[in-house]
Order: sequence, then C-alpha cells, then structure tokens
Amino acid sequence: MEFKTLKSIIEGLLFLSGDEGLSVRQIAEITEQRSDIAGKALQELKEDYASQERGLQVVQIAGNFRLATLPDHAPYFERLAYSPSRASLSQAALETLAIVAYRQPITRVEIEEIRGVKSERAIHTLNNKDLIHEVGRAEAVGRPILYGTTKSFLESFGLADLKELPEPSSFDASSEDLEEETQLLFSKLDSQMTFEDTEQA
Repeated sequence: MEFKTLKSIIEGLLFLSGDEGLSVRQIAEITEQRSDIAGKALQELKEDYASQERGLQVVQIAGNFRLATLPDHAPYFERLAYSPSRASLSQAALETLAIVAYRQPITRVEIEEIRGVKSERAIHTLNNKDLIHEVGRAEAVGRPILYGTTKSFLESFGLADLKELPEPSSFDASSEDLEEETQLLFSKLDSQMTFEDTEQA
C-alpha cells in the first residue's frame, strides 16, 4: 500500500471513529500494517494538518487519536450552534433523539443498530443543541459513552418529565414495527419543536 494512500485511509478512519477515536494498534490492525508504519503515517497526517493550517487537527486523548476542531475557532462554532436558522432539527437528528429519549441510557453503537445507519453527526448536533449529553460509560469493551436526554430537551418539547413522551403502541428493538413507531415518535416531536419555535419567534 502506498504511504499516501495509507494516510488517506487513516484520515477517513479517524473521521468515522468520532469522539471515541482509535489507537495506533487499532489502526494497524484495520489497515493490516505494522504498528510502526501506522504510527508514522498518523504522525505525518497530524503534521500535514498543522503545516497546511487546516480547520481540523489530529489530537491524542486517553491514548486514542481523533480529529478535532481548533480551539481558536470556537466562537464561530458557537455562532453556528445558536444560529436561528439552525433551530430546526433534521429528520436524522429527530430520529436519533427519539431513540435516545426512549432507550436511554444508550450508546452510539446501539443507536446505529436501531437506525441502521451511522449516527455520529446526528449525535454531535444533538449534543451541540444541549438536547442529549453524556450520562456515563457502558460496562463493555472500550467503555463506550452512554447518552441520555437533558433538562433542555424537556424544556424544548414542553415536557414535565420523560413520562409525558408520546407513547407508541410498540417500541421494541426486535419488533418489525420499530421503524414505523420511531417515525410516529419523531413526527410528534418535530411538531412540538415547530410549535415551540413559533412561540419564541
């Protein structure tokens, strides 16, 4: 494998791994390369981001490497998060939020198993909007993050507590009706969010 290709693959892997990141050993196993080669490619990728003054950087946290934004750009990210034009949630975000609301505490992998698609971006959006947050770590390999809803979630949707969530007739991860019930739930949540936005306008 060409070294340039290896760096490109590692960049994609770091993007997909999200907040959990990857260790050099994991990268080496996935790319079927020696650890020293994977480590060298990772280091060069990190240097490339820095020398080219890119908007992202490769950082190491708790032994794992991940992509992260630059601290100096934080004010702009805050403007994006609180921009009125970004007030509404996408269908993907609403679906993810519905699953977290009913299944909390829940990990990203479990959310993706239910949705059948990657949910890293939706989770990131919901985190930024303070609708979900980290509530702990699962007792599993890698201690994945457990997510739950926040007080802001209840306030945004006009709920006194989680018991007031719309109650579908069935919401079982093993049920064939799961997609239909999730659709029903986030449609109701979407309507409530639209109402809340109108009230605040």
